[in-house]
Order: sequence, then structure tokens, then C-alpha cells
Amino acid sequence: TLFRSDMGNPVGQSGLGMAYLYGRGVPINYDQALKFFQKAAEQGWVDGQLQLGSMYYNGVGVKRDYKQALKYFNLASQGGHILAFYNLAQMHATGTGVMRSCHTAVELFKNVCERGRWSERLMAAYNNYKDGNPNSAVVQYLLLAEQGYEVAQSNAAFILDQKEATIIGENETFPRALLHWNRAASQGYTVARIKLGDYHFYGFGTDIDYETAFIHYRLASEQQHSAQAMFNLGYMHEKGLGIKQDIHLAKRFYDMAAEASPDAQVPVFLALCKLGVVYSLQYIKEANVKELFSQVDMDQLLGPEWDLYLMTIIALLLGTVIAYRQRPHPAVPRPAGQGQRQAQPNPPPEQQPQPQQ
Repeated sequence: TLFRSDMGNPVGQSGLGMAYLYGRGVPINYDQALKFFQKAAEQGWVDGQLQLGSMYYNGVGVKRDYKQALKYFNLASQGGHILAFYNLAQMHATGTGVMRSCHTAVELFKNVCERGRWSERLMAAYNNYKDGNPNSAVVQYLLLAEQGYEVAQSNAAFILDQKEATIIGENETFPRALLHWNRAASQGYTVARIKLGDYHFYGFGTDIDYETAFIHYRLASEQQHSAQAMFNLGYMHEKGLGIKQDIHLAKRFYDMAAEASPDAQVPVFLALCKLGVVYSLQYIKEANVKELFSQVDMDQLLGPEWDLYLMTIIALLLGTVIAYRQRPHPAVPRPAGQGQRQAQPNPPPEQQPQPQQ
């Protein structure tokens, strides 16, 4: 370990830090432990970051500093360290060094729980699905979904939504999918929230309810800034489904969707073109066209003899076209050999590489 730490290896540095921190083979020396943990943390080693955070949190060898502890716990959590998630959850739950937030603490504790040993069952369900056995996969996902596993809830809902599981009756497929989409949406999954809106919009597993669909799309738009939800809100405003028809609000939501995601720019462009045509037709329909033209005084606008001016312009244009068509055009010389060239058979296409097994 000493040799590896001298070579700048963060694993060796972290190991030496642990040795000095707990007196394993060397006398306890908090200054040396802090030094080696800092070297490991500077190279992005999550164990070094975690131990530095613990030393600042407990005031071991250094003055207690919750801000520094929070900093290093956050860095370690970005590397996926479970203890870092747990320590951050404790800090947010008790308001230590940060403003107390039960919502954030629950999310962090949820991350810890989902990294337990039962996550292996999730991988087993996924492998069953990839191997073409959706029935076995959906059973495993449903068992994990009952334990509150959001990924399992959304995956079970997806398999049911695609009607791939034959062990579930056809009449129960969409109601069960709706139930698990609802559970996953309650845990903050954006796709599940949009799916809830779709199910109420189209009447899958429930009655058609545009107002409820509108509520789910609005939640996905406001909380997760989903471009798909914004686009759907624009469409519902355009058609007046579940909400009063408002073309101006429809355009606003379409524009927001285009800003939220580059993938939405083409659909938004087409929707705005259609919206422009609809708006123009609506304007013409509401306006009195005959009255509009009757208010235009051509004599005052172009003079008392405006009809003669117009006829003269048309005659000049017509004469120009006739003169151009009657003018003789010079023959264009053809390149030598043209007309004598024989048709050649098309060359065979280049052989495409075959995928290797």
C-alpha cells in the first residue's frame, strides 16, 4: 500500500488513510489520515471523498465542518457510493448543515434501498425479458413493484402496456398498467406521469377524461419540464379538450416544447404551420369579407381611372409573353457521339459486408 501511495495511486492513498485513521499496523495519526484521504479525493476516488466527509462531519482530526462534510458526501454520491447517499439523507432528515428537507431525505433513502441485494432480482427479471420470456419477467417485476421499487413498477407497466404478457387477462391488462404507471408517477418518474395522461386521454383502462389528462400533462410540464407534456398541452388548448380553446396558449406551449427539447422542433414546426392555417381560417370566418371589401374605395386609392391602368398593365404583360414565345431560339449544339451511345448494362453493386456472428 505504501508503494502504491508513493506512486500516486488513489487506492493506495485511501488504504493508507484508513490505516492511520484506525491504527491498523501503524499508530493512529489523524493528520496523516487526512493528508492521504485528501490526495485520494483530489483524484476522484470515492472512498477518499467519503472518509474526508466523515472526518469533517464527526470532527475527527479536524474542526467539525458540516459544509465540508456535505461537499465531500455529494462528491462521493456522484460516484454512486451508497454510504454517501445514506449520510446525505441523514443530514437532510435532521437539518444538519443544510435546511431540513424530508422530501430530499426520502429520495436519498430511496436510492440507498434500491441498491440493496434485491436489485439482483431486478436484473434477473430484465434478463428474462431480453431472453423472450415476458411472462416470467412481469411476475418478478410485479413482486418488486409491490415492495415500492419504482423501476419495477414502470417496467411492469410497460410490459402490460405492450400486451406482451399472456398470463394477464386482456381485460385486466390496461387497468393493471394504469395502477403501476400511477405508482411510478407518484415517485417522480416523468414518463409514467405522461402515460397517465395518455391513458385518461384515450380511455385505456379507464373512462376518457380530458380534464384529468390535462392535469397529468400539466404536472409533467411544471415539475419535470417535459417537452412531450408541453406539446400535448398545446394540442389540448388548440382543440379545446378538457380546457377552453385558446389558440394563443396553444402556440405558447408549442414554443415551450421546442425550447425544452431539440427533438420537438420538427413536430412543433408542423403544429405551428397547421395552427397558422386554422387561425387564418377562423379570422376570415369571423370577419365579414364583403363588408371589408366594400369599405375599400379603389377610386380614392388608385384614382378614378384605376381600371384602365390595370387593363394596360395586363395587356403589356400579355404582349411580352407572346413576343418571347415567338422569338426564334438558336439550336443548342449536341456533344459529339450523343445519340450514338449504346445503353450499357448497369455495373453490379458493390458487395456489402455481412454481419459477423
